[in-house]
Amino acid sequence: MMQRRTWLKLGAVSATVLILAGGTVALLQPGLQQGRLSPGAQDVFTSVGRAILDGTLPKEPAANQAALAGLIERIDALVQALPPHAQEELSQLLALLETGVGRRTLAGLASDWRSASVMEVQQALQSMRSSRLGLRLQSYQALHEIVGAAYFSDASTWPALGYPGPLKI
Repeated sequence: MMQRRTWLKLGAVSATVLILAGGTVALLQPGLQQGRLSPGAQDVFTSVGRAILDGTLPKEPAANQAALAGLIERIDALVQALPPHAQEELSQLLALLETGVGRRTLAGLASDWRSASVMEVQQALQSMRSSRLGLRLQSYQALHEIVGAAYFSDASTWPALGYPGPLKI
């Protein structure tokens, strides 16, 4: 039976390896390219958007695709407005999540982002949200906040919230 210290050491070594591997991946294949989402980062946000916005997105396939495309456009605009240090951190997070090892370790998601079901991604996000590991929790918070802010910044999404829009004076 492993003792607690052994588990803590194993966890620390694993976290260090993950961080080093993520840093290397981020240098080789960043999640942001010229301030815009890379194709892999778009897959991450499309999948996360489907999971977070489940029940809010349009049901009709063409309208659903249009809503997700609009989400990605607004996330790109949001990312471009971030300060450089925040863009760099987000780029590193997305680069890590784009890899199989990073996706499994950080998000706990076995399937790739494109083929994962809404339920699988929701379970992965819930696991991140309830994690005791600060990196997983912060990653969840970043993904959740970005998706929510980008999606609901468009006036066409306000009725889903019951928000009538700004008062007309």
